[in-house]
Amino acid sequence: MAADALIETLPELVVLLRRDGHILSLSAGQGMALTPARGAARDCAGKPLEAIWPESLATLLRQLVRKAIAQRAPVEAHFRESGRNYDARVSAQGPDRAVCVIREMLAAPAAEALDLTDERRAPRLDRRGFLRRFRESVSLAMLRERPISVAVIYVDGIADISALIDAQISEEVMNTAILRLAALTGAADTAEPARHLGQLSDTCLSLLVESADRDTVDACVREVCANLCEPVTSGGSAFHLTPYAGVAVMTDTAVAAKTLLARAHSAAGEARRAGAAQVLFFSDSGSPESLTQFDIARELQEAIRSHDIRLRYMPRHDLSSGALVAQVGYLRWMHPLRGEIRPVELLRMAEATGLATALSRAALACLAEDGAALRRRWGEKVRISFGALRSHILHGDFVEDIGALLAGGVLPASSLELRIAEKTFIGCDAATLGTLSKLGVQLVVDEVARGMGSLDCLARSPLWGLQLDRAWVSALRSDPVALKVCRAGVAMATALGLTPIATGVDDAAQRDVLLELGCRYGSGDLYRSGVGDLTAA
Repeated sequence: MAADALIETLPELVVLLRRDGHILSLSAGQGMALTPARGAARDCAGKPLEAIWPESLATLLRQLVRKAIAQRAPVEAHFRESGRNYDARVSAQGPDRAVCVIREMLAAPAAEALDLTDERRAPRLDRRGFLRRFRESVSLAMLRERPISVAVIYVDGIADISALIDAQISEEVMNTAILRLAALTGAADTAEPARHLGQLSDTCLSLLVESADRDTVDACVREVCANLCEPVTSGGSAFHLTPYAGVAVMTDTAVAAKTLLARAHSAAGEARRAGAAQVLFFSDSGSPESLTQFDIARELQEAIRSHDIRLRYMPRHDLSSGALVAQVGYLRWMHPLRGEIRPVELLRMAEATGLATALSRAALACLAEDGAALRRRWGEKVRISFGALRSHILHGDFVEDIGALLAGGVLPASSLELRIAEKTFIGCDAATLGTLSKLGVQLVVDEVARGMGSLDCLARSPLWGLQLDRAWVSALRSDPVALKVCRAGVAMATALGLTPIATGVDDAAQRDVLLELGCRYGSGDLYRSGVGDLTAA
C-alpha cells in the first residue's frame, strides 16, 4: 500500500480511552479543529476528556465508550462542535477501554460526481435472495437425489479495516471482492458443477456447489479463496484479506438447509481458530464444533490448574462520604492468545464445559492467596466481596469450602461478603444460607431486578444486603422505567431491613440520585481509581 494513499485513509484523530473517560493515548492528524495544540497530544495521557474538550463533547464520548464496551460492538454518532460536523466511531478494546476515531464530515459531492447509477457502488448480494435460493436448491437436491455441498468462507481482515480505519472503506473492499468473485463464479465452464455465491454477513460469504465429490468441491472453494487472497484495491490503496473456509456435504444426517449452514459455519470457525490455509470439511465422527469445545475445556482446565485465573477488585464506596467500604472481586483470565476474557464469556465457557464449580473453587483459592495483601493494602475494616458460581453454591461442599477458607485465618468471617445472584438465591437451600450466616459471613443477593425474585425467600433468609443490577443503575437518569426499578429495589431492601447496594455508579449525578432514593453504598467508574488486581506475593 502506498504511503500517501494510506495516510489519506487513516482517521484524523484517534483516542484510546479508559472506560471512565481518561485518555490513555491520542494520535492527531493535522488541520482538524478538535486536534490539541501542537505538542499537546503527548501530554494528554492520563487526563480526563474535559481537560481538552468541552464538557458536552466529553460526556458524549464517555457515553459512547461505555455503550461500546457493554454491547461489545462498535457504536457511531454524529456531533457538531465549533460550527463543524464530525463523525465518531468507538470500538471496544477489552472490558475497560475503547478506541475512538473522529473524522470531520466534509460536504457531500454532487450526485453526478458520485455516479449513483453505477451498480458497482453497491454490489452487495441479496442475502435473503441467496438464502431463499439455497433452501430451494437443497429441496430440489433431495427431491432429485442430486448431491450438494455448501461452503462458508470467513473473510479475515474486513472487521479490522472497519474497526481501525473506516466502516465505509471496509464495505467498499468487501464489495470489490464480491464483484470479482461474481465474475469468477459466473464464468464457470458448463462441464463444471453449478456454483452460486452469496453473502451471509459483513464478513462471511457462502458458496453453493452442486456436487458431493470432495476433490471437486475442494477445487471450487480453493479457487474462490485464491481469488480472495489477491490484493483488493479501493481508493488507491491495496488491502490484503485472508479467507478461512469450511464445507458441509449433504448426507443422510444433514438434509436440512439450516443444518448444512450450521455445519459449514462450524468448520469455517475451526479453520479460522487453527489458522488453517486448507479447506476444512465437516465430519460427523469428529465435528470441528466438538473439537473446539474440547480445546476450550482443555485450555480452561489448564488455566485453573496453573493458577492463571485471578480476581480483579472493584471498589465499593459510601456514596455520601466517599469512604472505601469494600473491594468486590470479579473473575479474570488473561488468555495467552485471545487476551483478557470478559467475566460473562468466561462464565459461559465454564458452564458449557462443565468446569463452573472448578472455576469457582479456583477463584476462592485466589481469594485466599490475596487475602493478606488485600487487608494490608486497604485495611481490616474493608470487606472483601466474592461471588461464587451457581453450580458451586448449589454443590453439597460449598459450605465446607467457605469454612476451609475461614479456617485458614487469612480472612475473618466479618470481612467476607458472599454475593449470590438472585436467580441462584431462589434455588438455595434455607439450611445452607443459615449455616453460612452462622459462620459470620455477610450474604448479599446480587443482580436484583434482573431475574424473578421471591419476596418470601428474601424476607426469611439471613441476608445483609441487596445489590441492584448494573443495567438499571446505569440508565436511571435517562430511563424513567430504570428509575422506578431502582426506587422499588431500594424500598424493598429497606422494608426488609437489608442494605441496598448499587453497581454501575459512573458519575456524581447518579450518586446523588441514589442517595436521594436511600441507597448508601455503590461501586462504579466514579471510584475507578481504586480498581486493581493482585497476585500472590
